[in-house]
Amino acid sequence: MDNEIDYSNNPLHGLGLKQLLTEIVEHYGYELLYAYLNINCFNNNPSIDASVKFLKKTDWARERVEAFYLYQFKSLPRASAEQFELPPRDRIVPPEQKPGAPAVLSLEDAERLREKRIRKAAAHDAGKRPEAGRRRAPPADAAGKDVDPWAKWRK
Repeated sequence: MDNEIDYSNNPLHGLGLKQLLTEIVEHYGYELLYAYLNINCFNNNPSIDASVKFLKKTDWARERVEAFYLYQFKSLPRASAEQFELPPRDRIVPPEQKPGAPAVLSLEDAERLREKRIRKAAAHDAGKRPEAGRRRAPPADAAGKDVDPWAKWRK
């Protein structure tokens, strides 16, 4: 029984990281990549070789760049929830989905997207529990006296 998974429709199949980076840098440029992806290798002395070296070492950054390639540069529809959990290279793209023209992106759109992410993160942080490092007040009884939860075993 053959359990081979067909990745051949995934645009990342057989595509090297250097070639992928060259394509998106030629089309969008480093400034736009930094604005959308917020990865410093596109901002501080950017070059293809330095970016490839960094991305090979850093899984989260490489996956972010590969997802950008799939969904912005190749204009594929967003992956299903179960496929989205997988790294971009492991995602199965249905045969009926064909890559399209690169999305038209601008620095103004990138700034709006960054502001939206900041607002969303602030709203998410506002609903969190107290930090783990904070000390809580000791438990108190109905009269307001501090209660030692370990005191009973001593009697």
